[in-house]
Parts: sequence; C-alpha cells; structure tokens
Amino acid sequence: MARFDNTKFIFVTGGVSSSLGKGLTASSLGRLLKSRGFKITMCKLDPYLNVDPGTMNPFEHGEVFVTEDGGETDLDLGHYERFIDENLYKDSNATTGSIYQTVIAKERRGDYLGRTVQVIPHITDEIKSRVKRLVMNDVDFVICEVGGTVGDIEIVPFLESIRQFRSDVGRENVCYIHLTLVPYLAPSGEHKTKPTQHSVTELRGRGIQPDIIVCRSDQPLPSGLKRKISLLCDVSIDGVISAVDAESIYEIPINMHEEGLDTVICKLLNIDTNDHPIDLAGWKDMLDKAKSSQKEVKIGIIGKYVNLPDAYLSVVEALRHSGFKHGVKVEPVYIQAESVIDLIDSHSEIYTGDFEQPVKSLDELDGIVIPGGFGERGVEGKIAAADYARVKNIPCLGICLGLQVMVCSYARSKGGLTDANSTEFNPATRNPVIDLMESQSEVADKGGTMRLGSYVAKLAPGSRVFELYGDEVVSERHRHRYEVNPNFHSRLLEAGLIFSGMSPDKKLVEFIEIDNHPFWVGTQAHPEFKSRPDRPHPLFVGLIYAAIDRSESKSARLIDLDTV
Repeated sequence: MARFDNTKFIFVTGGVSSSLGKGLTASSLGRLLKSRGFKITMCKLDPYLNVDPGTMNPFEHGEVFVTEDGGETDLDLGHYERFIDENLYKDSNATTGSIYQTVIAKERRGDYLGRTVQVIPHITDEIKSRVKRLVMNDVDFVICEVGGTVGDIEIVPFLESIRQFRSDVGRENVCYIHLTLVPYLAPSGEHKTKPTQHSVTELRGRGIQPDIIVCRSDQPLPSGLKRKISLLCDVSIDGVISAVDAESIYEIPINMHEEGLDTVICKLLNIDTNDHPIDLAGWKDMLDKAKSSQKEVKIGIIGKYVNLPDAYLSVVEALRHSGFKHGVKVEPVYIQAESVIDLIDSHSEIYTGDFEQPVKSLDELDGIVIPGGFGERGVEGKIAAADYARVKNIPCLGICLGLQVMVCSYARSKGGLTDANSTEFNPATRNPVIDLMESQSEVADKGGTMRLGSYVAKLAPGSRVFELYGDEVVSERHRHRYEVNPNFHSRLLEAGLIFSGMSPDKKLVEFIEIDNHPFWVGTQAHPEFKSRPDRPHPLFVGLIYAAIDRSESKSARLIDLDTV
C-alpha cells in the first residue's frame, strides 16, 4: 500500500444509458487536473469479451485507437490523449477478454498452486493490478473509466474491483464519480430525477457510494433540483454537477470547471487548491480562436464506414484542430467510397448513408482525406478519388490505405501499369505495387504481420513533408500489414512519384508526394492519433492550409463571374 500513498485514483461509472459521455467527462477532468499542475494518466476498463478492439467491426465499435507501443485500444483513449496531452499505452485499456486470458494462462502454468480459480479474488485481483500498474513516474492521478452501465451483468466484476480499491489504497486516495441522465420532459416542463435515483441505488447495491454525480441534460439543472438529487442520493450539493450539451467537446473542461468539478475533487481528496491554482488560459485562447472563425472549408472523407462517423473520429478531430490553428471551421463531408466512381462519371447528386452529405461533384470540396481501412470494398472508389484529386488539383491527404491507393492510382495513370493493385485486393495482379513484405508473408498468424505502434521515418530535405514537420527524423504510429512493393520503387520514382519519407533502412516507403500540386501527400502512418486541439498535426495543418487557398480561389472566381 505504501507505494500508492501519493497517487489518487478516480473511477468514473455510468448509468441509465450508454453514450452519455463518460469518456469526455473523464477526459475533461484530466485536463482540469493537469491544468492545476498534476501529472495525469488514464485508463479504460471495457466489459466486452474481445481481447482488444482490433478485430471488431468499425460499424459497431468505431475506430481502433493505436498507442505508441502498438496497443489496439478503445476510441476513448483518443479523447484521453487529446485532452491531457499525454501518451497512453497498451496497459491503458483492459477488457474482460484480456483479463480472463491472463488469469487462465496463469492457471495453466500452475501459478495458483492448484487452488480453485474464481471471479473473486482472481479476476478482481487482475483487474485491480491492471489499474495499479499504471502508477509510475510520479503519477499524481489515475483516472479510470469503467465502460458499460451500472446494471449490466458483464460490469459486475469491475464494480467489485473498484469497490475493493478504496480498502486497498486508503479511503483518502479514491473518488467515485457517477455519470447519469436527468431528462427534461417538455410536456411537463420539468427535469426528472428518477433515472438518476435508480441508477445510484443500483450502484450502492454493489457497495459503491458515489462521491460526485455528473448529471447529463440538455438544459442546466436548477439549484432546487441539485438539492433534491443531493438529498436522495446522499451526495453533497457541491458534488452534483450539471453537464449540459456543449457546442464543442473542447468546451466541456471549461463548463466542468465552472460547475466546480475539479474543486470538489481536490476537497474530497484533501488537496489544497491554493497550492495548485488552475491555469486554463491556453485552453481558453484555443477555444476563442475556434469560436471566432468565420471562414469554412469542406473536407471530403472518402470512407468505407461513413454510416458511423466514430469510425473516423480521430481524423475528424485532427481536421478540426488544424481548423483552430488556421481560424477556420472545418466541415467534414462523409462520402461513401463505393459511390465515388458514379459521382465522378455522372456528376449527379450522390449520398447513400445517414451521415453522408449530398454532393454533386468532388470539385465542391476544398480538400479530401482518404483514410485507412481493411478489405476490398470501396477500394476502386478510393483509387478514383486519389486520381481525381491529383488531376483536378484538389488538396488530398492519404492515410495508411490512403497512401496505398494513391500509389496504385499513380502507377496506373503515370507509370503505365494499368492493372497496378494491392495483393490485398487482387492477389493475381501482374503489377502488385502494394504487397506483403517477404518476412510478413511467412507469418501464419495475420495479427503477427501487422506493423503496430510507433515507427521512425527519415524525411527527404526540401520535400513538402520535411517543411511541414520541420525535422528530418519523425516518429508516427502505424496499423497496417501491406507496404509499397520494393520491386516497383524505381518504376514509381521514374514516373515522378516522390518518396519523401523512408524507413531508416530505406526499404519501406513512409511518405509520398508529387511536385506541382497544391497538396497531394500520402503517409503509411496514422498521424491523426498524435494531433492535439492546441497542437495540431503538421500534415493536417498543411492540408487545411491548401484547402483554405483553394476555397479562397473559388470565391474569387465567383466574384469575378458576378462582376461580368
């Protein structure tokens, strides 16, 4: 217990409904505590049986967020990193599947010395150990979000584990926050507290008395309602926090601070706020700049999973971050990759999904992002989009698979390889410009062929990406298994494609670009994972800069037409 004396643990649970915003609440609290000078780390406990989200369908689960050390994790870790501006790791996300996998492996090795292995204490001990192992490098706070909602059968071991935590590390070192729904019923003109009361009762039935209740609503809670929740749920009135819908997720820390969330936390954990004054000046400056933006740019996202925008969550946030920097609003336009060829050929209005905006032409866009993905569906549409952007001088950023389709497009159009393709999509192609490396193809387990996590690249001096990064050696996160085929490197270079970034051994292409284009850049990595609201990623900064230039040029042309 002694080594935890200086670390505080905050557990965030949810009730009534999923998707209330536990991750954003936890992230916002992390930003507030970091703004008081504390060192923060965060983690997510997920009740599903998958070992990690890596094999889960993006339509169901959203994006897979990749950490520096190659962890395939829940998308909430992206929120954590963006808000607290700290790198997280594989250990920052634990699932029921990974926990049971570890416990069963220990049992098979005989680690339990023949004892009967049970949920309590063996599963609960493993859950607690996952949280405790995050205490390193003088961390002041570990903020831990428990996925799911109170009342779910699969969440029970996690609740029991965090209940035991207070005894393990001391009551003065643990705080419980419960996020719940307080709906406003327009016909009666009042908020209803019954869902919150029932949710807290369920949590207390598991032995956990919340210290703070964060109440989600579309309207602020009146003081009388806060007193009612305080009385019925046995929480101090200062601990009843109103969390109203915000225009931007980056406003939530400010709203939470105004409600006193961080102040109450410090009081509960015996921290003198006078010794740790808060400094939100930089965060507020970033928000002010974002709110004052008058210009707007449209960025098309040519995707395969556009019916669930969470599949491209980090990409969209990275675009917005760069918009903050340039003082423009970025409007993401989700375009189904399968519809792109028809869109180019017919110029008829195309949209097929709930979240797709109708567009008549890619020319309407100020820029294009071709994001990552797996599988053959929609690939020809992505290739067509890359080629159209190149020919029509539309700024375009290709990410992971996006780089690969840009290479296929260029090889077909400029390299004379009309059937150029990836062996992922056409194993019989005569010109596999994208292929598995030999060392990868020898691995039977496909998971073993992935390049996951942070890899270094060396940039070509004078290239566009070198100018954007301002450095010759950069590190980016990866999640892919196919590469630009070395057998075609010379052919592509002769055709004019620029390899603006290579692996240190010069075997793997990490960045591509072309000359005489506003912005046509591809990266084998996932730069979106390292973008921050107050420190946007250089590649997205470059894309938005080029998009602004295109938008202004279009506006100037329209003005000229009006004056004729």
